[in-house]
Amino acid sequence: MISEERITTHSEGRPKKPVKRDIVKGVRFTKAEFYVVKQKAAKAGIGISSFIRQMAINAKIKPLLDEEERQFVRQLVGIANNLNQLTKKGHQQGFLTAVLMFEKYKNYIDELLQKLKR
Repeated sequence: MISEERITTHSEGRPKKPVKRDIVKGVRFTKAEFYVVKQKAAKAGIGISSFIRQMAINAKIKPLLDEEERQFVRQLVGIANNLNQLTKKGHQQGFLTAVLMFEKYKNYIDELLQKLKR
């Protein structure tokens, strides 16, 4: 007599996830930074890894300066150099000449600052 064995396939463990996160990257924090991230994650009610992932994907980071603002800063640096030269000239030739040139640069700086505020 031949016995028939019934073969059943049982899936062991939990089912496979449809999207697997297989890339691991490390992030280093100071103790203070980690405490802040941990508190924010707890406040949001999610785990630290989920919080960091969502912040990395969804957060909007404003760049420090765009190209136009960098141009304004370069111009302001140039004006600062000119003002230093005016101060030197004021000490050498008298302040009347320097004051007239200073007024010209003051107006120019005001215009640049108005453009930068926009």
